[in-house]
Amino acid sequence: MVLTKEVIFITGAFVTHQGWNPWRAYFEEHGYNTIAPPWPFKDLSPEVLRDRQPYDTDLADLTLSELVEHYMSIVRAFPEKPIVIGHSLGGLITQIIVNRGLATAGVAIHSVPPLGVVPYEFSFLRAGWKALGLFTSLRKTYLMSFKDWQYAFVNGMPLAEQQKTYLENTIPESKRVARGGLTNAAKVDWNKPHAPLLLTSGDQDTIIPAHLNLRNFKRYPQDGSITEYKEFPGRNHFVLGQPTWREDADFILNWLSRV
Repeated sequence: MVLTKEVIFITGAFVTHQGWNPWRAYFEEHGYNTIAPPWPFKDLSPEVLRDRQPYDTDLADLTLSELVEHYMSIVRAFPEKPIVIGHSLGGLITQIIVNRGLATAGVAIHSVPPLGVVPYEFSFLRAGWKALGLFTSLRKTYLMSFKDWQYAFVNGMPLAEQQKTYLENTIPESKRVARGGLTNAAKVDWNKPHAPLLLTSGDQDTIIPAHLNLRNFKRYPQDGSITEYKEFPGRNHFVLGQPTWREDADFILNWLSRV
């Protein structure tokens, strides 16, 4: 059973860390202490960060290795190993932190897969390839367009909600971080024993399809370490902000209470 009440939430690419605010409040209602620290150079409102697009050179220079180390340093500062919960690229970072033995438990929500799980799905390639910035300057940041937001994050939602969530959440991104997912910075040791790890997915997610999450899960050998997988119906990649988010949070809280 996981005894700690300390939780760190890790956000993914393209969006503000403020999307965790309802989750933090909900977990705190259930007795947990939570933080959701932003990425380096992202501790500002989405409006301010978008105004810097594409010339936020500090953010543009950020790499995945630096981002992982940023969150590992925060985790190491806890007096005891915390629970780590991440979404999308934050899910990948969660898997890495759990693999390094720094968490008492981890939850990877619609996780970007580690190196070695090949994302061959067309919807993944369509939704994510622009973030790599191929044939463009790495000194400029990338901002997801509204059209791409509709496809990659909020597919199936009413237009008014798609527009509202775009304005409230989208921020520029480092192309170097995106490219880091293709390097050893995104590597885990699949065979290493680890703390309890839950991977979740959604059947409506286009950028991280459920079967990609399932392949991610299946790379872990079932050899004694607790590794579990859960697919939720009706979830797109904006899972943290969908009306069903409390159902997901309740499942995670129940899982944490029994591992």
